[in-house]
Amino acid sequence: MEAVVEATDLEKAYGETVALSGASLSVQGGEVFGLIGPNGAGKTTLVRALTGTTDPDSGTARILDDSPTAVDRDRLGVLPQEFSPPGRLSARELLSYYAGLYDDPRDPDAVLADVGLVDAGDTWYEDLSGGQQRRVCVGSALVNDPDLLFLDEPTTGIDPAGRRTVWRLIEDLAAGGTTVVLTTHDMAEAERLADRVGLLADGSLVAQGPPERLVRDHGGSSRLTVETAADPAAFADLEYPVDRPERGRRRSTDGAIVVRDIEPAAIGTVVDYLEARDVEYTQLSWAEPDLEDVYLELADATEQARTDRLESDDGGAGESDLARAGETA
Repeated sequence: MEAVVEATDLEKAYGETVALSGASLSVQGGEVFGLIGPNGAGKTTLVRALTGTTDPDSGTARILDDSPTAVDRDRLGVLPQEFSPPGRLSARELLSYYAGLYDDPRDPDAVLADVGLVDAGDTWYEDLSGGQQRRVCVGSALVNDPDLLFLDEPTTGIDPAGRRTVWRLIEDLAAGGTTVVLTTHDMAEAERLADRVGLLADGSLVAQGPPERLVRDHGGSSRLTVETAADPAAFADLEYPVDRPERGRRRSTDGAIVVRDIEPAAIGTVVDYLEARDVEYTQLSWAEPDLEDVYLELADATEQARTDRLESDDGGAGESDLARAGETA
């Protein structure tokens, strides 16, 4: 399938701050691609570079088989992270205004229905709740029925019911052939919507792939959280069956020890171990890994690689660690 979005080695710096450092990606037609990463990782800068609102310092980008600044805007929909339309226009008036910018727009009332705001169509934008305002903004990116849609944190501030409405809308758009690139901090959103996910850290994409593959390759198999005030050293001799001994099997957090790569059948082994050593705990909870584990694992690895690189005289150790962290799934 033909790539609708392509970026190769994009670099962008604002003074001393490096926002993009060799970011590369390819998004196929009809695909939903999710960008995740810490604040300051470069997600918004990457979206702006891909949509032609920021010129990269180097590298290349193409969308819809054209440069970002030359692409037919009737085919492109963009929802920026920060968007403040006039407050004294109603939701319907705002969508009608944006529809008037295109040659063949959608019916604003149909868009209101898509974002679940039929009953609020005559309410001034400034009188809508924060979540309703964000849904109007989502609608403004849809009035031209775009072939390619960029959504920068589309559900920020939206309540759970409204979030589900937007999720279903994105799923329907993708089912109809619209290509969607979205950034999000909501891992459940990325797991549900994205065909593939890219983790942006330190200005580059350090991993890309379907969510389930990233979880399998980087998230571990399962984890048991032991809520305890005990010193982590109390778990030093804990042994249990594990399929992936190369991974770190336990780590400490505030008030808890997380035992990694453990199946439910082995929980009894942990309980027996704790009781034999009189280790007090308040709760045990078992869970399978998810995309949040991948996010934390790779973001931590990249941050450690960056620290190592800065501390190393020749940068060799840090670059090696970053390469390992950045293996594409």
